[in-house]
Amino acid sequence: MLYPIFALVVFTFLFMILQFFLRVKAVRNKEVRAAYFRLFETREGERTPYYLIAGQNHLANLFDTPVLFYLVGSLAIVLDVQSSLMVALAWAYVAARVVHAYIHCTYNHLLHRLVIFWVGIIVLMIMWTLLMLSR
Repeated sequence: MLYPIFALVVFTFLFMILQFFLRVKAVRNKEVRAAYFRLFETREGERTPYYLIAGQNHLANLFDTPVLFYLVGSLAIVLDVQSSLMVALAWAYVAARVVHAYIHCTYNHLLHRLVIFWVGIIVLMIMWTLLMLSR
C-alpha cells in the first residue's frame, strides 16, 4: 500500500516542479507579469495563458480528494488491511489521478475529465468500504 501512496506523492511533487518551470517560462516570455503570482490576478486587458490556469487548478485538485486517498491508505497500512484487491484499487486511484491530470492540462474535454474523476471517486469509495468491512 505504501508504493501507490508514494507514487501519488511523487507525482504531486513532479507536478509542482513542472508548474514552477511553466510559471518561470510565462514570466520570461512576458505572457504574465511576475506580480500576477501574488494573488493570481491580472490587470484589465491582460489574459492569463490557458496552460497556467489549467495547471494552477489541477495543482489545487491534487490536494482535494487525494487527501481521502492518503488517509484510507495510511489506515490500511496501520490496520493491516492490505489485500491484493486494496493495493490494486490504490494503484487504480493513482492511475485515475494521472489520467485526470493529463486530460485537465492538455485537451481538457469535460466529459472525459468527469468520467475519470468519478472513476477515482468510486475507487476511493470502494477502498473506504473495504477498510470499514475489515473491522
